[in-house]
Amino acid sequence: MKLSAEACDGALVVRLGEARLDAAIAIQFKDLMREVLLQPSPRVVLDLSDVGFLDSSGLGAIVSVMKGLSPGRKLELRGLTTNVEKVFRLTRMDSVFSIRANGPDTALRDAG
Repeated sequence: MKLSAEACDGALVVRLGEARLDAAIAIQFKDLMREVLLQPSPRVVLDLSDVGFLDSSGLGAIVSVMKGLSPGRKLELRGLTTNVEKVFRLTRMDSVFSIRANGPDTALRDAG
């Protein structure tokens, strides 16, 4: 699984470099995110710009990551493709997550 993380302007930016976040990789995604999130940062920005398909298992994995954050840490999403954005909208999870527009530093600027 392709998952990278870097600190940028007070946020931990995590990029999922996979075309799909589905049942086949959801558990591995959660496990890797648990490791990545050991890095201290009050904000975590999950960049999903490479993900073109998200199923209920993938959505559940993202929710699990959010719920696993310590109090005071915030998970933001950025770079949602049209199909992935539809999943968040149809499940009304767009009202649960902070979702930012595409762009390399949009999430960082908007949250300031």
